[in-house]
Amino acid sequence: VQLQASGGGLVQAGGSLRLSCAASGSIFSINAMGWYRQAPGKQREWVAGITRDGTTKYVDSVKGRFTISRDIAKNTVYLQMNTLKPEDTAVYYCNADYSDLNGRAFRSWGQGTLVTVSS
Repeated sequence: VQLQASGGGLVQAGGSLRLSCAASGSIFSINAMGWYRQAPGKQREWVAGITRDGTTKYVDSVKGRFTISRDIAKNTVYLQMNTLKPEDTAVYYCNADYSDLNGRAFRSWGQGTLVTVSS
């Protein structure tokens, strides 16, 4: 599974951005997709995830502000980010958890897209 992330940019605090992550390859085997972020000088942290059945989860710091969704026809997952704060500044990475025909589990990562929120 290959992932292509896009949609990052510079936005003022309180603004919105929508990130996209397009999947290609053995997409039939994807079990879940998600978004992580890594701020300067910090470890990568999980932000949001969506499972095959559409269940979504979020880290507490983004609940009520971020929404993860998917367009199955386009094989794309989105992260709608509203009411952005300077502390949301980070490189955002999408990932996909999938299995091969033998049931072995793998994880793929997108290339990262930079989100900068100015105060």
